[in-house]
Amino acid sequence: MGFGMGNNGASSSSSRLDPAPLLPHHGSAGGEIGLSSQPKTFANVFIAVVGAGVLGLPYTFSHTGWAAGSLLLFAVAALTFYCMMLLVACRRRLADERPKIASFGDLGDAVFGAHGRFAVDVMLVLSQASFCIGYLIFISNTMAHLYPIFAPSSSALLSPKALFIWAMLPFQLGLNSIKTLTLLAPLSIFADVVDLGAMGVVLGQDASIWLANKPPVFAFAGPAEILYGLGVAVYAFEGIGMVLPLEAEAADKRRFGATLALSMAFIAVMYGLFGAMGYLAFGAATRDIITTNLGTGWLSVLVQLGLCINLFFTMPVMMNPVYEVAERLLCGKRYAWWLRWILVVAVGLLAMLVPNFADFLSLVGSSVCIVLGFVLPAVFHLKVFGGEIGWAALVADVVVIVIGVALAVSGTWTSLVQIFSSS
Repeated sequence: MGFGMGNNGASSSSSRLDPAPLLPHHGSAGGEIGLSSQPKTFANVFIAVVGAGVLGLPYTFSHTGWAAGSLLLFAVAALTFYCMMLLVACRRRLADERPKIASFGDLGDAVFGAHGRFAVDVMLVLSQASFCIGYLIFISNTMAHLYPIFAPSSSALLSPKALFIWAMLPFQLGLNSIKTLTLLAPLSIFADVVDLGAMGVVLGQDASIWLANKPPVFAFAGPAEILYGLGVAVYAFEGIGMVLPLEAEAADKRRFGATLALSMAFIAVMYGLFGAMGYLAFGAATRDIITTNLGTGWLSVLVQLGLCINLFFTMPVMMNPVYEVAERLLCGKRYAWWLRWILVVAVGLLAMLVPNFADFLSLVGSSVCIVLGFVLPAVFHLKVFGGEIGWAALVADVVVIVIGVALAVSGTWTSLVQIFSSS
């Protein structure tokens, strides 16, 4: 899930929740007053990374196998951490020349000028809009599962899922017309509480179902399924846009890397447990949104409705970076309600046409998130340090870039094939 962070629009936004409610701002000019302690930094990383994408992990494990899925998560967590630290290293290296690098977009501007900022902004805007599409898919599929009041239709625009999206659109048009969304910021904490509660309920029910009936499962799948799982794993860890604001707020910057590593390792273990338990409990019957496997008991319904409500109100804030860039390019930075409405309707229509939540996560992760999270940090690092880095670091950057581009192309193709075969 996600709120943008800071005043730089898309250039500083992330696909996850805004840590602003937890992050105290800098105090007086006298020094470290108001900066984040290590426990707060740990919590902020958790908030920045963990989102609703976790609910698609059990279905992903049903494609990749429980062992391959777990290994993928740990590999992606390690690579994401490495690339986050590349951005931190770049900012520290440029600190004397450009002391006000507050975001990923600022770093892009410092390294490659306007073209660098544009590249970051485009990727972040695409990711923001894609996450909103994912939100609508999640909400509409969940509501169609809980309240099957609409008859099935052969038309994607008139299916039960689509009809719930049509019903949401007037309210979203109103919410997305609000110029300032500061009042919605406290929902970031509520959203994570709901996420954690949902994960706890799902894990408890998974364990009880698995103990009662152990369906057949497998450990490893073929290359195509691994690529599919890679996209979802990258999506699940996407939080690269938040690392520079988080590092700026850390009181002990020397220990930021260790705190970030511990946070990412904890999240990887939690993700692996959640994905594996969901798949072990339901086997081949695992659905794209694991909460829909849990039946219609009051606790399950409460969790699902809580997730839907929190994503419904998160969407307007997630779209803000998209509006800022669109209004800057098309309207000279002026507020344009009509442009916002067009974008909301476009996001809604795309959500209607994508049949499966986890398939869409894989597509976004394989395309936008790999470029944003892996390729751009390595390119920036290579440019900033140039001949200063040794052969090992040079080879590492080149390998990340080449593998990232190759995975983006192949993973995007695999995800598109999966989406069209599902439809």
